[in-house]
Amino acid sequence: MGKVVMYASVSVDGFIADENDQPGPLFDWLTSGDVPLDDSGFVKVSRTSYDYIRPYWDEIGVTIAGRHVFDMTDGWDGEPPAGVDHVVVVSHRPRPDGWHPEAPFHFVDGIDAAVTTAQELAGDRTVELAAGEVGGQVLAAGLVDEVRMDVVPVVFGSGKRYFGSVHAQHLLEDPDVVIQGDRVLHLRYPVRRR
Repeated sequence: MGKVVMYASVSVDGFIADENDQPGPLFDWLTSGDVPLDDSGFVKVSRTSYDYIRPYWDEIGVTIAGRHVFDMTDGWDGEPPAGVDHVVVVSHRPRPDGWHPEAPFHFVDGIDAAVTTAQELAGDRTVELAAGEVGGQVLAAGLVDEVRMDVVPVVFGSGKRYFGSVHAQHLLEDPDVVIQGDRVLHLRYPVRRR
């Protein structure tokens, strides 16, 4: 099975959005470069960031997100983000009535079901896990293999935490990737197994 990778852009003080779910400047690096990262023509990054992010995006088979993110984005209008094949949504509520019935979105109740479903769908490809509350729960359950952060030089002071409401210590290994992009620092940490 493919690895489970928790991922997001994050402020220096550990937030993925402000109190109103706004990312502020966290995504500026994704639109300020000169190398298209996807076919949209909107996402353009520096060559350094492209060389790091594009191969990672190509290995993702499934994204796991919480219902809050799904609702905020309206499920990306039924199109999984970044060319991903499937999205697994952790939710106590089913797929909205009439919402893109053919879209490759799978609604599951709980993190164990989310990881199991995602790994089945992904096969040997990577399962990307959105940071935040759901990501923190999956980390706390010991189901995350790697943490990736795109650290942006901004301090939020408060907001939505990268690791959600995790209240226990979890050790990561030393970063095996540290790459300086334009207005972003790409970090990759393997998760230390107990």
